[in-house]
Amino acid sequence: MSHHTPPRQRPERDTDDADDTDGTTAEEASPALTVNDTESDATTDGESADVEPADVEAEGVAPGGVETANEKSAGTTTIVAADEPGADPVADETADGAGDAKASDEAAVTRAASAEGESADVAAPDSTSTDEADPNADASSAVRPGWFGWRRRFPRAARAVQVGTSVLAGVLVIGVLLMPNRLDRMTVASFFRLPVEAIFLAAVLLVLPSKARRITAVALGAFLGLSTVLKCLDMGFYQTLARPFDLVFDWVLFTDAADFLKDSLGRSGEVLAVIGVIVLLIAVLVLSSLAVVRLADLMARHRPVAVRGTLALGTAWIVCFTMGVQAGGVTIATKGYSQYLTNRVQYVREGLGDAEVFDKQLRVDAFANTPSDQLLTGLRGKDVLFTFIESYGRVAIDDPAMAPEIDATLKEGDARLKSAGFAARSGWLTSPVTGAGSWLAHSTFLSGLWIKNQQRYRTVTTSDRATLTSYFQKTGAWRTVGIVPGVRKAWPEGKYFGLDHIYDSTHLGYQGPYFSWTPVPDQFSLEAFQKLEHGKKNRDPIMAEIILASSHNPWSPIAHMIDWNDLGDGSIFNQIKKEGTNPTEVWKSAKRVRTEYRKAIQYSMDSMIQWVQRYGDENTVLVLLGDHQPVPLVTGGSTSKDVPVTIIAHDPKVLDRVADWGWTDGLKPAANAPEWGMDKFRDRFMTAYGQK
Repeated sequence: MSHHTPPRQRPERDTDDADDTDGTTAEEASPALTVNDTESDATTDGESADVEPADVEAEGVAPGGVETANEKSAGTTTIVAADEPGADPVADETADGAGDAKASDEAAVTRAASAEGESADVAAPDSTSTDEADPNADASSAVRPGWFGWRRRFPRAARAVQVGTSVLAGVLVIGVLLMPNRLDRMTVASFFRLPVEAIFLAAVLLVLPSKARRITAVALGAFLGLSTVLKCLDMGFYQTLARPFDLVFDWVLFTDAADFLKDSLGRSGEVLAVIGVIVLLIAVLVLSSLAVVRLADLMARHRPVAVRGTLALGTAWIVCFTMGVQAGGVTIATKGYSQYLTNRVQYVREGLGDAEVFDKQLRVDAFANTPSDQLLTGLRGKDVLFTFIESYGRVAIDDPAMAPEIDATLKEGDARLKSAGFAARSGWLTSPVTGAGSWLAHSTFLSGLWIKNQQRYRTVTTSDRATLTSYFQKTGAWRTVGIVPGVRKAWPEGKYFGLDHIYDSTHLGYQGPYFSWTPVPDQFSLEAFQKLEHGKKNRDPIMAEIILASSHNPWSPIAHMIDWNDLGDGSIFNQIKKEGTNPTEVWKSAKRVRTEYRKAIQYSMDSMIQWVQRYGDENTVLVLLGDHQPVPLVTGGSTSKDVPVTIIAHDPKVLDRVADWGWTDGLKPAANAPEWGMDKFRDRFMTAYGQK
């Protein structure tokens, strides 16, 4: 065995001297640094510090009295600190790899690592190489720590990235806890608060052991991600339906949303949109989990500081909450996230118990046992038309920005009706929905039950509960038909509503273009009804459910009135659509949206009034109403769900039967006119026009 630097011998000493009297071994008394031939890198939290190897003198003695000895049998280079206080020089003796040296005569030291996770890179001196090179030495020395060596080459930038990532993780978690579930409550001030949930989360992660802490962090992060998704759903539902997403009943609406995407973007667009939503959902869950895990690890590495900080923040929260401290009108200490979860749990509990409540209501029908010859006797021989105007809500009449134009339209309508011998009386009905969900309003109005969710709708439409329209059918005195241009696929619920024949968008003879969501303009729908049913000679009296869809969101482009004789097959509307507004441009401005909404309501109202003036006779009775208020962007945050309702008739006896209702004369209900729940109308109407 050959050595570049011969080992320096030391005087032998007694075995008893090998150990100190207190049991400290020679290894413990003589700290040494043992270094592998390969580089050793230790990193914690992505932070690294390079420690340059000490220069080794030609004799093999490192500065400070360090001697080196090559051990062929062990394959390591040992550096012995000879000048440590209280330590004797130690010589490492090997005889041709025989391995007879005593452990007490060898000085071994472990690799150094900082208490805070800083890493030290210690390289073995080139002057102390072994006789036989380690075959893995070259490969090992080429390895660079973290991010393919980037963190080692640019330690300051890496440190900045690590700190920035931790800060972003904290901002993400705090943002999720403070984020409201409504866009109209999204303010800068709402994010400058102290959530008690963050303090509780930190305390939980600090008391858990390592493995349990990581598992808990992943689970809590995923939960925060799910709540973020739920809050985003709430924002969308508040913007369209003025209510939060229902975790029990609203899942079925995703099918309708997919159908809407298919109609708007085509099959490929629908698939891409669905894939995008799924990817976004996964990304939110992963990012939130990673954020909580990172914060948990950071607190574990800096446990004393984290504990003191958590206690301080907890104390501050209690003080601020107790004293009601506010800044800029915003309460500093908040438990809003906990309250949000509590409300959610309550909504779910109510939803799960709703089926039993609704089943009891379903069984109560005051007219179920009434003989058919005693039903609706006050309307025998009349054509009764129940006409819904999409999104015709109270805001159209009460809002100062719309009222002047709407008032003018209604006054003109009153004049037209009067010239044709008709009179009208109006009131208010409270719809179960707002923004959207027309089918829920229609079924509420016709069934006499409060249909506030999809589960109730499915239950009632599969039951034997009689509707206002089916009672007309039951008498056998009317032919019952439906004009539903908004229906573009099979509608099995039509049978439940007691309609002998249904005309959907494909059966009205329309060959013109769609107006955004609206398949058929209102004027054409009414003209088609006249040709297909009302204008026939020698026919039975008609009861018709007519749904006018031109005032459906997004109200751009919209049609306008033309000469009834020019309607033809609807091709004339191609040019009218080209001259209309672009919905993309309209929806950039809330003011323009409200303007287009108002124009759409005026168009629907003009279509209906002109039809009555043109085709109505002494036997025409029209019940005209809105189904729900428009979206909150139009209502301006109003919580009202009221819609106008009007009865128009040529025969004075028809209106005399509702004289005690207290309704306002004309098409415009007074502000103090009676307000009824929409579910109350069926029984009141049946009573007023039943056998006296």
